[in-house]
This record gives sequence, structure tokens and C-alpha cells, in this order.
Amino acid sequence: MKQVIGIIPARYQSSRFPGKPLVNIKGKSMIRRVVEQCEKSKRLTKIVVATDDKRIYNHVLEFGGMAMMTGDFHQSGTERCGEVIEKLEQKGEYFDVVVNIQGDEPFISPTHIDKVCDILLNDDQAEIGTLAKRISSSSELFNENVVKVVLTEGEMNGEPRDALYFSRHPIPFVRGKEESLWLKHAEYYKHIGIYGFNIDEFYEIQSIEHSMLEKAESLENLRWLSHHFTIQVSEIEEDIIGIDTPQDLEKILNSDNF
Repeated sequence: MKQVIGIIPARYQSSRFPGKPLVNIKGKSMIRRVVEQCEKSKRLTKIVVATDDKRIYNHVLEFGGMAMMTGDFHQSGTERCGEVIEKLEQKGEYFDVVVNIQGDEPFISPTHIDKVCDILLNDDQAEIGTLAKRISSSSELFNENVVKVVLTEGEMNGEPRDALYFSRHPIPFVRGKEESLWLKHAEYYKHIGIYGFNIDEFYEIQSIEHSMLEKAESLENLRWLSHHFTIQVSEIEEDIIGIDTPQDLEKILNSDNF
């Protein structure tokens, strides 16, 4: 049986929302809600919160989760995951698949986590797996904080498709049409920021150099594409709600659906 670890990077410092992992969401912290959703996954064999802050570390241990302290120098969640894997291997623990799960998505569905895992578990040649959702509104399409992904041709409801490019800009450009009509003339997909890695490729990406495209768009996944890694994408129907700011949290708390 392949061993699959889910790692949840969690930083206390955030320019837009300091202390976000510990914020109370109707009786439970955000990080606890993420961990509990991960525990419902059928694929994960181990779940670890990776943090550089003792407050988060102690809190996770208090509610029965597993946490590991990492350095405060990491520039991305993927790098933080790499430190966790290195420390666990020093203890004799080895994994076949690594899943990087966002710590600010307290309502992530366990089926979405499993769908990412399945990309790697069902195909020994798969390198990196992630998710996407069809964009249906112009407000989302033209929002630079919504990352778009362009995919190879194929049936998204069946086998995963390969990512060709990620961008904060709407892609593809529809020539000769008003922007308000673009959704009628092309397919657009929102990238969902959860990643699964085959362990061999996970080791490799820890040492590759930052790319020009990555720096331009501020998107880590463009580094991997620039270095010829293949990112397979499965489609989901439901969106994943992330909390980036206190305003995002306020909207959720005031929502009739919560």
C-alpha cells in the first residue's frame, strides 16, 4: 500500500491576516477545521501541520493533531513541506505521495483531497497533480487574485488533463470579441491550490531555480512547468472557499450556508 502524507503549511505572520490559522470559526480554529477535513480523507495515511510558530504548534497538539516546527526562512509552502519530509525520513518514515494542503481552506472537501491523491496513485508516471473548476462569471475571470489554468484538449470529467500554463490574467485571449463575451467563446478554468507530488519529483523540485515566469506572475507552479515537469489537472464541480482576509471570514460567518 502506498503511503500518502498530507502536509498543511501554517504561518502565523500574514500581511493581510496575522494569526489567521488560530482564528475562531464558530467554536473551532481555522487550522483545526482543516485538519479535521483532512482526517476524513480515505487516501491520506498521515497528516502533519508544518509551522514556524510555537502558538500554532502547541494549539495543534492540544486538539490531538500532529505538528512539526519548521524554519521561518521558507519562501513557499512547498519548501516548508520539504523540510517536514526531510525530518520524517531522518526518523525512518518514507512516503510515496506528498500532498500540500492549504491551511486557509477550512471547508475543503475530503473528496477533493482524494481526487488529487488519485492522480498520483492511479498513474505511476504522474509527477504533480492538482485541481481546477470551470469559471462561470466575468468577475472571477478578470480577478487577478483568481489564478487561471489553460489545459490540453480532452474530457475533463474523465481522465486528468495536463496544464499548459497558469496565469493571473484571463487566458486564452479571445480575439475580436468584447471581454464581456469571452466566456461564451472559450473555456476558462480556475486553479484550485492543492498539490500532490510523486515523491521522486517532490525531491527534484526542492532544488530547481526560480524561473522568469514564476517571478513575473508570482506563481510557484510556473517554476515547475518551466523546468519541464508535467502537472495533471482534475476537474471539480464545487469551489473551495479560502480565507485570505478578515473580510473573507466575515462573509463566511454571515453566510446562510454556514
